[in-house]
Amino acid sequence: MFLILGALFTGGLATVADTMLTWITTYFGWFYIIAATFFLVFVLWLMFSRFGNIRLGPDSSRPEFGTTAWFAMLFTAGMGIGLVFYGVSEPAGYNASGGPNPEEIAANTSESAYMAMNYTLFHWGVHPWAIYIVLGLALGYFCFRKGLPMRPASALYPLIGNRIYGWVGNLVDILAVFGTLFGLATSLGLGSQQVNAGLTSLFGVPNVWWMQALIVAAITSVAVLSVMLGIDKGIRRLSVINLWLAAALMLAVFLFGPRLYILTGMADFLGYYVQHLPETSLYVANPQTDPNGYEFQQAWTLFYWGWWIAWSPFVGMFIARISYGRTIRQFITGTLFAPVGASVVWFSVFGGTALYYDNVRNANISEVSADLALYELLDQLPMPGILATLLSVLTIVVVVLFFATSSDSGSLVIDMLTNGGDPHPIKLQRFFWAVTEGLVTIVLVAAGAGMATGDADPLTALRSASLITGLPFAIVLIVICFGILKALRSEDVRVTVPGTTPPARGGGESKVNVGPPGDMDKPTAKSGSSAGSTSTGSGSSPDSSESGA
Repeated sequence: MFLILGALFTGGLATVADTMLTWITTYFGWFYIIAATFFLVFVLWLMFSRFGNIRLGPDSSRPEFGTTAWFAMLFTAGMGIGLVFYGVSEPAGYNASGGPNPEEIAANTSESAYMAMNYTLFHWGVHPWAIYIVLGLALGYFCFRKGLPMRPASALYPLIGNRIYGWVGNLVDILAVFGTLFGLATSLGLGSQQVNAGLTSLFGVPNVWWMQALIVAAITSVAVLSVMLGIDKGIRRLSVINLWLAAALMLAVFLFGPRLYILTGMADFLGYYVQHLPETSLYVANPQTDPNGYEFQQAWTLFYWGWWIAWSPFVGMFIARISYGRTIRQFITGTLFAPVGASVVWFSVFGGTALYYDNVRNANISEVSADLALYELLDQLPMPGILATLLSVLTIVVVVLFFATSSDSGSLVIDMLTNGGDPHPIKLQRFFWAVTEGLVTIVLVAAGAGMATGDADPLTALRSASLITGLPFAIVLIVICFGILKALRSEDVRVTVPGTTPPARGGGESKVNVGPPGDMDKPTAKSGSSAGSTSTGSGSSPDSSESGA
């Protein structure tokens, strides 16, 4: 019903969404800035705290996936299409516009290049992953170690107890479903535009809505197959393949690009980002004293913070699902720094090359649309024409695989949310949600092209809607932080008394199997009948004792 109304009344939907978005960014922009920084400080503190050795699972548990496969799934699910779509256009755009200080920073200069990469890394660096970690850590801990369902509401258990099974918990899960579904549709719509732009550049195919709809349908079929195969056979393999192909594309740009500029810029840009991180993390622009900075912050920083927070149920649930058996320190370190390190390299290669060609060679890459920016960059590189064509084809393949991995990861998360937190919902349900994502994207692409009633773009409206849902989720995530801390302190008290075994507080038989995710379809072990119900906490209820940390 929502999709039908959105397609028929796109103008009204966009107006309402834009009005709400303006109100939120105007009156709660400061809250977004402080909240995102609070999440970063919180997870860094946890990483170095005494709680770092606690596992996301029983003490005897070990990681289900190897480090390389784990990292590949983190990278492709957490950022995916966005890195390919904005890897060139965002730094090039900031560089050409002057960013938040157009009156003080001249465009296409060394100073503007540093500013451009600083804000690009700021928006794609440690802050979004800290946001993801908060929910991912809570879900991994309470599901795999405490036996609660894999649903966002479970992260509130320390504070509201069994009320997570009531209307409060259901509301949190419903918001997560809608945020994930519409957020994926928006992202997949952008991906279809970039694939269409590449096909138009290479083969002259029409750059129109119905071609993008065909692209969505074709790639959705790949995602459906991956989802039906499951994480190990489907998502993991697609993620690893995608990681290597993306690395090959990046290596080619590096080899044919300004190598010295990229290498020196990588160190300089990273150092500049780290040096200015406290300032950019806490600065709230005032519209009276800094109108340019205020406009930039509303258009970009607040957009990204709200976007990442709105997406946290999707990415948080997925990274929790694939991180069984890792310690809290391993989880935070890997999730915070490995994808961020890869993002720094990616933006340094693609964004740095774009900055070089715009600032030194006057290529004007910033003047093309975002979906064409990467292809324009490839055309600027000094290489044989056939190789440039092959790299453009490789770019399309990488976008397609990022599309598929984002779709199948999102389908799995929605499956879990709508199936009571079961990490292994039935295949028919997986198929349904994978297809639904594709259909939602096609409807929005068609409506955005003006098929329905006019010139409004419901993709923009729904993206705004995702940002609007970020505000209540930001509050929920802050509450979850205190819930995590309360649970960890309670466990720490019980495990730090040497030579003693704490008495059980709950007892009884577990209703949820907290063994490896791959075993969750198996019957739950009875209390005392297997290692799954020992004092390590596996097989225990959320209120029962644990002896591991």
